[in-house]
Amino acid sequence: MNPSMIRFAALAAGTLMGVSVAQANEPVVVSSKIDTEGSVLGQLILQRLESGGIEVEDRLQLGGTSIVREALLAGEIDLYPEYTGNGAFFFDMTDSDVWHDADDAYATVAERDAENGLVWLTPAEANNTWAMSVRSDLADEHGLATLEDLAEYLAEGGEFKFAASAEFVESEQALPAFQQAYGFELSDDQLLVLSGGNTASTMRAAAQQTSGVNAAMTYGTDGGLGALGLVVLDDTLGVQPVYQPAPVVRDSVLDEHPEIESLLEPVFKALDLETLQRLNGDVAVNGRDPREVASDFLDGLGD
Repeated sequence: MNPSMIRFAALAAGTLMGVSVAQANEPVVVSSKIDTEGSVLGQLILQRLESGGIEVEDRLQLGGTSIVREALLAGEIDLYPEYTGNGAFFFDMTDSDVWHDADDAYATVAERDAENGLVWLTPAEANNTWAMSVRSDLADEHGLATLEDLAEYLAEGGEFKFAASAEFVESEQALPAFQQAYGFELSDDQLLVLSGGNTASTMRAAAQQTSGVNAAMTYGTDGGLGALGLVVLDDTLGVQPVYQPAPVVRDSVLDEHPEIESLLEPVFKALDLETLQRLNGDVAVNGRDPREVASDFLDGLGD
């Protein structure tokens, strides 16, 4: 029996038991994580469902990953945007290579979470993972678009100073992994290690050229990238796990509102890396309300 028939059978059974009608009258509780991107993605989901005639309840920016995930599993919320790569931690699979391929990561997390009564919908093409970014003037002058380009530039003695947190520099999954894969090694003089540094501080150091910094540790969809004139270098070898955002919904809620899938698919298909960077930047850098940013994007979706 295919998934659609299974859902239909489950819904029919619930109706006969007299429970689905009562459940269908309840609003869909939409949540998100507490960060900027969580607010943007959450508003996109919330407003899209509402415009599609689905009654919703706003529980956006509920907390960190563990809080929102547990709320979904407990049925306290119905739907929120999660990242495929976090399946490595949800299912104790951090040593698996599946998380370095977008299709494999999505298929794995979707299959595993089906056992939890959760359905992963269409993901965005954007990848919110650890990245190495450079100033756009440096990228333009030396044709830097990928980490392979960076390795060549460094081998030729190009000037380079990288701002990063101690965690990024020391974690075997971060800078050491990049260096091993692409065949370069940064000296102490090429590093500005910011104690407890987050991407906001590393990007600012690159933008202001603090101590000669012209590159920074970032996340792929950081909102400040465009505004601060930074370019993400493509990880062509797939060193970092893939973190594509996707809506995750309880299967019972999707049974009641199957239109959720078709409503959200074009939204997330439109969220490529540059688009999500721009939307995040409108909130984090330009100070716009996430509600307005999401509304404007949905108005321009044209579907």
